[in-house]
Amino acid sequence: MLEKLREIVCEANLELVRQGLVTLTWGNVSGVDRERGLMVIKPSGVAYERLMPGSLVVTDLDGQVVEGGYAPSSDTPTHVRLYLAFPNIGGVAHTHSAFATAFAQAGREIPCLGTTHADHFHGAVPVARLPSEAEVRDRYEHNIGGLIVERFRTLDPDAIPGVLAAGHGPFTWGPDPRKAVENAVALEAVAQMAATTFSLCPEAPPLPSYILDTHYGRKHGPGAYYGQKKGH
Repeated sequence: MLEKLREIVCEANLELVRQGLVTLTWGNVSGVDRERGLMVIKPSGVAYERLMPGSLVVTDLDGQVVEGGYAPSSDTPTHVRLYLAFPNIGGVAHTHSAFATAFAQAGREIPCLGTTHADHFHGAVPVARLPSEAEVRDRYEHNIGGLIVERFRTLDPDAIPGVLAAGHGPFTWGPDPRKAVENAVALEAVAQMAATTFSLCPEAPPLPSYILDTHYGRKHGPGAYYGQKKGH
């Protein structure tokens, strides 16, 4: 079932390792087939060197296992909440990459300090609040997804394809699993740049909006002109 999506999701999970975004088994990528209402996700706690397309788990969008010999990632309910809330996304990535996680542990958003950030995120990467004790005790991972959705009530998840779950770590997404991982790579890079910038200049101001908008618009939207036209 969903053999092609399994291959894509497996490769995306392995790309997290190649990009140095995961330690041990601290991370996962999923992909969704919206027509069938099914999700493919990494199994819980399985070492990346053992990961194959056939070892991935298929669930429905209630998080119930449809196919697979392993238990799905413990973050499955979070992924499901994001797919249900953000209709344009097709892949979700979660890591505990060092710099992005440091910002999450500090409960601090990553402001857009420069054009590298602006090329990928149209503004600061926000922080979703810590869950309450009740939210941890009852359906913890489901509620983490709810807190992310709550944080994006006034934000565009397509323009800012990532978030920091306070005290936890980053989640990123995109139109497919590959793009979700690419956004995880970008998020860790801009987090490292921001941390270094603040070490040099603690009062560094955000990038002016006219530069932010210009750089984001070069790569995204109807007026984008960065890169080559299709066919070249």
